[in-house]
Amino acid sequence: MAGTIDINCDCGESFGNWSMGADEALMPLITTANVACGFHGGDPLVMQRTVADAHRNGVAVGAHPGLPDLVGFGRRRMDISPAEAYAAVVYQVGALKGFLAPLGMTLHHVKPHGALYGMLNDQDDLAAAVAEAIRDTCPSPLLYWPAPVERHALPRAAAKLGIPVVGEVYFDLSYSDEANLMVERKKSVKDLDDVASRLRRYLDKGEVVSVSGKAIPLDAQTICIHGDGPNAVEIAQRVRAVLEEDGIAAASWQPPAGSMQRSATA
Repeated sequence: MAGTIDINCDCGESFGNWSMGADEALMPLITTANVACGFHGGDPLVMQRTVADAHRNGVAVGAHPGLPDLVGFGRRRMDISPAEAYAAVVYQVGALKGFLAPLGMTLHHVKPHGALYGMLNDQDDLAAAVAEAIRDTCPSPLLYWPAPVERHALPRAAAKLGIPVVGEVYFDLSYSDEANLMVERKKSVKDLDDVASRLRRYLDKGEVVSVSGKAIPLDAQTICIHGDGPNAVEIAQRVRAVLEEDGIAAASWQPPAGSMQRSATA
């Protein structure tokens, strides 16, 4: 295992009087924040506060765009065209960049949320449009996506455009035998010893274990922690402790020298 690994978390998903997640407590424990951009969560003040908190804690900021569905938290599919998908991502990324610029921060990556993520698994036309949106709005285009990344439409579309894809591994969700994440309808308390055991196995062997006991090799560069889980802070603390025990530093993922750099619009 490499000497550093990234820890990312979805943040800034509160809206108005509705609160989601433990962002303030989690921010010192993570290295990269995926910030909601207003469509599924994250009103302007929440976005501004989240970006400022990330800046204070030295946390890289990525965009977490979703479908325009506040009531359903972006978890309900919509019949949208590639043009609509492109515009939705450009719009949300642009909003987030507006809060990054005054603090001298640049956008780190893009990670789709909820139903939009699900649609980008297998809809090639939408994936091509979103990959173009990432290319056109990111100074150094970068996509975060659950490993194994090569099976899904958006990572393939991103690769065609030369956009690096950072693979995620999860220790607060279970895996099926097919290496698919088993998403929970309702968040549950996670056993911290189980989280630590699964993390140590990944660090030692580069694999996770499915619900049936099957060993699944994964190539991941970042650990994703769900910030809205009931014991998310404790999970993040345990993950950091295990990494420290193994002499592995937590740091935001950085592209290798000579990778894609460009002036971005929006």
